[in-house]
Amino acid sequence: MAPPSITKNALDAIGLADDHVFMSITLKGTNFLANGQPILSNVPQNIVATPSPFSPLDKSKGAVGCFVGFDTEEPKSQHVVSIGKLSGIRFMSIFRFKVWWTTHWVGNSGKDLEHETQMMMLDKDESVRPYVLLLPLLEGPFRASLQPGIDDNVDICMESGSTRVSRSTFRSCLYMHVGDDPYKLVKEAMKVARHHLGTIKLLEEKTPPGVVDKFGWCTWDAFYLNVHPKGVWEGVKGLAEGGCPPGMVLIDDGWQSICHDDDPISDKDGMNRTSAGEQMPCRLIKMEENYKFREYESIKLGNKKGMGAFIRDLKEEYKTIEHVYVWHALCGYWGGIRPNVQGMPPAKVVTPKLSQGLKMTMEDLAVDKIVNNGVGLVPPEVVHEMYEGLHSHLQSVGIDGVKVDVIHLLEMLAEEFGGRVDLAKAYYKALTASIRKHFKGNGIIASMEHCNDFFFLGTEAISLGRVGDDFWCTDPSGDPHGTYWLQGCHMVHCAYNSLWMGNFIQPDWDMFQSTHQCAEFHAASRAISGGPIYISDIVGQHNFKLLKSLALPDGSILRCQHYALPTRDCLFEDPLHDGKTMLKIWNLNKYTGVLGLFNCQGGGWSRESRRNESASQFSAMVGCFASPKDVEWSNGKNPVSVDGVSIFAVYMYQKRELMLMKPSDKIEVSLEPFNYELLTVSPVTIFPRKNIHFAPIGLVNMLNTGGAIQSTMLGDGENLVRIGVKGSGEMRVYASKKPMTCKIDETLTEFNYEEQMITVHVPWPLSSSSLSIVEYLF
Repeated sequence: MAPPSITKNALDAIGLADDHVFMSITLKGTNFLANGQPILSNVPQNIVATPSPFSPLDKSKGAVGCFVGFDTEEPKSQHVVSIGKLSGIRFMSIFRFKVWWTTHWVGNSGKDLEHETQMMMLDKDESVRPYVLLLPLLEGPFRASLQPGIDDNVDICMESGSTRVSRSTFRSCLYMHVGDDPYKLVKEAMKVARHHLGTIKLLEEKTPPGVVDKFGWCTWDAFYLNVHPKGVWEGVKGLAEGGCPPGMVLIDDGWQSICHDDDPISDKDGMNRTSAGEQMPCRLIKMEENYKFREYESIKLGNKKGMGAFIRDLKEEYKTIEHVYVWHALCGYWGGIRPNVQGMPPAKVVTPKLSQGLKMTMEDLAVDKIVNNGVGLVPPEVVHEMYEGLHSHLQSVGIDGVKVDVIHLLEMLAEEFGGRVDLAKAYYKALTASIRKHFKGNGIIASMEHCNDFFFLGTEAISLGRVGDDFWCTDPSGDPHGTYWLQGCHMVHCAYNSLWMGNFIQPDWDMFQSTHQCAEFHAASRAISGGPIYISDIVGQHNFKLLKSLALPDGSILRCQHYALPTRDCLFEDPLHDGKTMLKIWNLNKYTGVLGLFNCQGGGWSRESRRNESASQFSAMVGCFASPKDVEWSNGKNPVSVDGVSIFAVYMYQKRELMLMKPSDKIEVSLEPFNYELLTVSPVTIFPRKNIHFAPIGLVNMLNTGGAIQSTMLGDGENLVRIGVKGSGEMRVYASKKPMTCKIDETLTEFNYEEQMITVHVPWPLSSSSLSIVEYLF
């Protein structure tokens, strides 16, 4: 696909027609230059650079981006071509360490790059070189990734996924963009990709499903494949009775009708396939639920049976549940559809083929099982029949949405189907149409989807997706230390992947267990992630004190306005195994910012063993500096204005302390391994007539303290401040003077004034949809 012709109106529409842009990226001789500074040298002669048509029309302002392509003599289905040498420039990148999952990687030269790199950002320097983003794209039936080359060269790998699909000339397989703000840089580049490709919608154009605002429970770690109606009921009952009723229930793998190819098709489908990994060679044999759910008899609706009766009973008994989702794989099940089964769409068992890049990823049980047993693939021209059959039934029994897993499988099956891009287009088109028809257009969570094929082809409707590998209670490889270091890996996966993925989908940081040794560590990150919060607790095994710092009595949560991202000072660092870097993430609430500090050191990717492994020598106390300027106040859908703000009230959740800080002030925080601290950062407003300094903090019993503040209003000539509060518990604000009175919902209430904080206890409102209005009269 050649770069399109873009008008000034189109530039305005995507926000890149900026009259003040002075950035530039050019190919001059054998060097790629950013603002005249070399970033890649020894660029081969067959590399072609085309200035982006999305640049300012005044060419004297330079080109903020360019498309990169190349010419080769021979058409092939795979090309590996150098785009130049990278030396002595710090970079951060996102690469696939498993077939399904990506993570963060840093380095200083081309040889440090990893295979299957999906995005790469070069750090700016102290003079004039800006940040530079290198974004591999799709071009025609080919898909691009970056990888290390010889002698510090950066190579681009173009592959179709089919020996029957070849090409020799490319003009837009990579996009390069420059900017002085790393977060806006990525957003701008994704807007260019969106308009260039025309196959996706960005998150800002979509509405995530309602589950993002709910506290949820997933059945996976509670039952694995043995999930059954009675267990689900008992799980919900236990959470409700403990004061944390879920607003969302996700019935994970274990509800479908499956069997191995050599199993007879019977009414007890899949009942013996419950060991870890044993389900992966299985194939789907019915669209309807398996016998465990089919045989459920309603306790409320007389002679009603089946999944529909169960879902109706569950929602009627537990009114907080607004969403029930179920799991299924992109191809129906792990092993796809069993061929030649009556009532099922046609399918053919296809043997997956791993590309050279995928062979460099970590060994994975799921991949091994799938490769050995093949996938029952429904031909792309009739795949709509599969989704229609599955989703129409689920909708008819009251299911509100689906978690679609095992997504990045198609690239291994594409030989006979026009290549990976065309096969993916057909599947995502059918999936999108079905989601729009049956689940309100957005009732879907994407999982195991970490590859640019998905993000550039599958996100027209999908607006919520997992951004990290699974939450592992323990190390599946048996390392006893994995109970800890894998949790740090999970945090880093989610935080850095969100820099890329958050432009397409609302990041979902996955479930966790509230009784795990690192449960608080996980809970703190979920609280400020900006995504849904759900747990996978075993029935009856809960830490309700912790859960009540996340979930409200109506099944909702205090969700941030943006999605959490790493702060600038750790974007290009290694928070897993350099022994010194703290993971710092920022997010925004309506009126406050929040910083999360997490010591994740202790294990991660090993280039030598090609797997994640313990690095206990780095697991030690780590320190960092935190500052109000670490919060990116101007980023996000609803930026928080800090113009003219000279003081911030900063509240530390763990220490329960308040500090007043100037924008550039720093505090030093040290944390033991797998510990955390959360800082609520609130701009201080000065009421000049009364000379009162004031800043809302929030409910300090909630991990996302500032998320409780939903409205603020100043009245009565600066004598009165009204704050709308969501939730209940210990509400604090900073005030330089003691108030005369405090009211909650127009009723006088007791308050405490100590260390320049006003504290009141906010009860849960009579109507859960209402805010509590707290008034401070000075």
